[in-house]
Amino acid sequence: MAHYRHRKFNTKDTYPEQNLDNDLAQAVVAEPGKTIFLRGQCPQDLDTAENIKSNDPVEQTHKVMSNIRQLVEECGGKMEHVTKLVVYLTDVRHREAVYRTMGDYIKGVHPVCTGLVVVALARPEWLVEIDATAVIPD
Repeated sequence: MAHYRHRKFNTKDTYPEQNLDNDLAQAVVAEPGKTIFLRGQCPQDLDTAENIKSNDPVEQTHKVMSNIRQLVEECGGKMEHVTKLVVYLTDVRHREAVYRTMGDYIKGVHPVCTGLVVVALARPEWLVEIDATAVIPD
């Protein structure tokens, strides 16, 4: 197999308030060489899809980055294997706090990073979403 899908789910379960029915995965791991592509991580529990109960961008970013770390590790990698991050913010005023918090998780890693300010994310209470790519060396 050229790749496998990690933590498969359907959007009708994770977004019951929306009329969706899409089969997705939290991560896709490409073989050989093990490239891990993560879906955008939001401030919610990976097992229950419940949002954290905070509107603070720092707390939301901690949850997002801990989700990224958990998924990378579940797929056989480490945070030092993260090569790319894409950060989506709903308010540019949160940029410094989000990036400072994100820095706690990528100290010494030096991934490439793109930051975008968007009108909204999939749920109105989300302030930040981050997707990641990791490459596990041979």
